Amino acid sequence: MNVALEPTVDRLLLMEYFVRAVETGSFSAVAREFGTGQPNVSRYIAALERRLGTRLLHRSTRKLTLTPEGERYFADVKRVLDAVAEADSRARGDDEPSGLLRIACSTALGREYVLPVIKSFLERYPQVDIDVQISDRFIDLVEEGVDLAIRIGNLKDSALRARRIGTAERACVASPAYLARHPPPRVPLDLQNHECVIFTLLSSGRTWAFRDTEVEVHGRFLADTPDGIYRGVLDGFGIAYAPVWLFEQAVLAGRLQLVLLDHLGPPLPIHVIYSGQRLVSRRASAFMNFIADELGRLPSLNAGALTRLVARVGGRIKPNAKVRPSTKKDMS
Repeated sequence: MNVALEPTVDRLLLMEYFVRAVETGSFSAVAREFGTGQPNVSRYIAALERRLGTRLLHRSTRKLTLTPEGERYFADVKRVLDAVAEADSRARGDDEPSGLLRIACSTALGREYVLPVIKSFLERYPQVDIDVQISDRFIDLVEEGVDLAIRIGNLKDSALRARRIGTAERACVASPAYLARHPPPRVPLDLQNHECVIFTLLSSGRTWAFRDTEVEVHGRFLADTPDGIYRGVLDGFGIAYAPVWLFEQAVLAGRLQLVLLDHLGPPLPIHVIYSGQRLVSRRASAFMNFIADELGRLPSLNAGALTRLVARVGGRIKPNAKVRPSTKKDMS
C-alpha cells in the first residue's frame, strides 16, 4: 500500500469505529464486530478525539452519549462513509441495496401502517438492516443520523427533500357521551364554547384551520401523541381534529361521531423526507419506493378517505364544498 495513503485509510477506520460505537451504544459490541478488544476500541475513539481536538462522546458505565460536537460529526461522517460504501458497491457492480437504514415515524402512523410492512421489506432486501425510531418528537435528520422520516404536513425546511406517499384527510370527532351533554357544533366558531382535545405538538398551537376560518380552541385534556388524543376523545373529554385514519374504526363502530363535516380544512400530504445534503443510498431509495407502493394501496391514507367513511356510516358531505389551500400546518 502506498504510504501516503495510510493516514487517510486510518482516518476512515477511526470513523467506522466511532459510527458503530454510536449505532450500537457499546465499545464491546464494536470490538466483537471488528474482531478486536474493547480497550482497543476505546483507544481508537480517544485517538479520533485527539485528532479532532474535541470530545465526541460522554462515557459512563451504562451508556455512551454524544456531545453536541459528536452529534454534528456523526451526521457528517455517516454521509462520508455512505458515499464510500456506495462507490465501492458501484465499482463491484453490486446493485443490491445493503447496509443500515434509519427511519423515523410518528407513533400512531408507525404502529398502524409502517411497522406491519417492515417484515416484507426485509424479506425483499436481505442485505439491509433497519432501525425504526417511533416517536412524536421532532427529529433533526442530519444531526441524529436518520436517513428517512415519514411525516404528515407541508414541507417547510428548504434543506429537506420530500416524496409524497399519501394524503391525510382530517375530521372532527367526538364521543356520543360528550355530544349527549353538549349540543354538536354547527360552525367552527362554536368550538369556542366546547371542550377540545388538544395535540400539543401542533406547530400552530391551539389554532385549528378550517375551510373558511381559523379557530383558537381550549380544553382540559392535552396530549403529545396521537394515541393520547385518541384515548382522550374516546373518554369523552371533548372534540378532536385529526387525520381520518386515526379514528376511522372507532367511527365505524359507533364509538365516535363526525361533526362539522361541511367546514373541514384541506387534507395534508404524507411525505417521506430526506436530507438534501446527503447522497440518497440504494437502501433509502428502495425503501421510499416500497413504502410508497404499500401506502398507496390503503384507502385510509389517500384522497377520498373521508367521503368513503361518511358513506359507510350513512352521512353526507356537501358535494360542492370548497377547500381552502393549506398554509402553515405542521408535520407530525
